[in-house]
Amino acid sequence: MRRLIALAALALTCSAQPLTREQESDLRMKIRAALFVPDRLPPLAATVHGRFRPAPGVVAERVTYSTLLGLRVSAILYLPEVRKGKAPALIVVNGHGGDKYAWYANWSGIAYARGGAAVLTYDPIGEGERNIQRKSGTRAHDVLQSPPELGRRMGGLMMTDVMQAVSYLASRPEVDPGRIGAMGYSMGSFVLSLACAVETRLKACVLVGGGNLDGPDGVWDHGKPMCQGIPYKSMEFLGDRPAVIYALHAARGATLTYNGLQDTTVSITKLGPDFFADMHRRAALVHGGTAGLFEYEFTTGAHRPYFVTKPVARWLERQLDFPNWTDADIAALPVTHISDWARDNGVELDRLYASEEREGGTLALGAGVPALSRQDLSVFTPEKWEQQKNRLIYEAWLEAARKQLQPGKN
Repeated sequence: MRRLIALAALALTCSAQPLTREQESDLRMKIRAALFVPDRLPPLAATVHGRFRPAPGVVAERVTYSTLLGLRVSAILYLPEVRKGKAPALIVVNGHGGDKYAWYANWSGIAYARGGAAVLTYDPIGEGERNIQRKSGTRAHDVLQSPPELGRRMGGLMMTDVMQAVSYLASRPEVDPGRIGAMGYSMGSFVLSLACAVETRLKACVLVGGGNLDGPDGVWDHGKPMCQGIPYKSMEFLGDRPAVIYALHAARGATLTYNGLQDTTVSITKLGPDFFADMHRRAALVHGGTAGLFEYEFTTGAHRPYFVTKPVARWLERQLDFPNWTDADIAALPVTHISDWARDNGVELDRLYASEEREGGTLALGAGVPALSRQDLSVFTPEKWEQQKNRLIYEAWLEAARKQLQPGKN
């Protein structure tokens, strides 16, 4: 029955007139409501906990800001040491097991700060300093919790973490609030597919290792239930979910999906360019044309954080205007083979993605990026973290979320 309802809704969506601005606004509100994202987000109450110099020409700050249910997000903000006016800004949204300690978060922070941008990287719920053991790669939030409402609330939490990151960057005096973008990898691409449909302050959105939003019983319906499957299924009221979500993206600003043609993790090998072309066509019907609609590009390789590569950096330069880089500057930059860099610097890549076909084979823009230690990238010392952890960790969120459950509606 659910499949029949979804197919009927899809047919209705594709035959409807383009969305009006009032309808777009109403759909954004409904998406937020489905994931328990309040109309009014909590005050940021942002705090800077320290400052350090991770690389020549780059400074970084250890920060926290508020999210839902009284919790805090632990983050690192990278900044160019010398600025030319207001800086554009980027948010890194990690894939499964990733956090602000992940090599590509560190690399993005330093590389794009060298280009003149402010870059915020943070710990997703259940990872890094938001993990009960301060560990990375745990995927703690993947464990299915009952009832399903908790999955919807987790999707809303992850979306709110991004929206609060936008608010934090916009509050910084160094940042141009009209030039904020976000980059999501794998799970992060899914989180951003929703956040960039709702968060109208984002000028640019990059989805790598994903962006292939599909229909009933597809890749994302069958993804990890707490952070992908349940939240995506809760969007069935949209009808043709990909078409409507990407139409909302187009109403907000530019979006790029960028994938490896050998990516089996999110089934790019099975779906391929024709899938994206059809999704683009359907989204154009909902949007009322192709102006501003998402762009889709491909490369060789498999599941990788392609936003650290030159093609994506050049696309972002066109959207955000990096102060220290032109398109030609980016094209002339050296590249670093990540498996070699990791070996030479003693960096342990996530074992699920370390192979040459995956993250190990990434050719990241720039060179001479240092491998930072966990101590460098921790907001708190172990002693201070013990004092703060009940406002950070997944278990604290789960306890608070259970208290919010709606009786009889699951």
